[in-house]
Amino acid sequence: MSKQRIETDQAPGAIGPYSQGIVANGFLYTAGQIPLKPNGELMEGDIQAQTRQSLENIRGILQAAGADVEDLVKVTVFVTNMGDFDKINEVYTEFFEGKTPPARSLVQVAALPKLVDIEVEGVAVVPNS
Repeated sequence: MSKQRIETDQAPGAIGPYSQGIVANGFLYTAGQIPLKPNGELMEGDIQAQTRQSLENIRGILQAAGADVEDLVKVTVFVTNMGDFDKINEVYTEFFEGKTPPARSLVQVAALPKLVDIEVEGVAVVPNS
């Protein structure tokens, strides 16, 4: 098996010993993306702003690997408050508007890095890989 590390300035750098993304056997696996701006600054705002930034980080990693949002096949969302479900879905619906949304899991957790409210990770098919 060959694997390729994906790094981009269109998403925040890793805050630990991991890669932003790895392409292996035609699939891209992204690291969990929290609402950090690509420059590493924490996104201020409500759960919708945090969700939007986390998804944009995923998009940046996808594009660096030669993929796009339509290529996502599975997304996992971790949240600290299940009460935010409907607000997250509003942003998620906008993000995938006009596209086939990927399969998704959304789970509540006790805490996330940097004490943010959301983290998103994805798996995508990489065209022509």
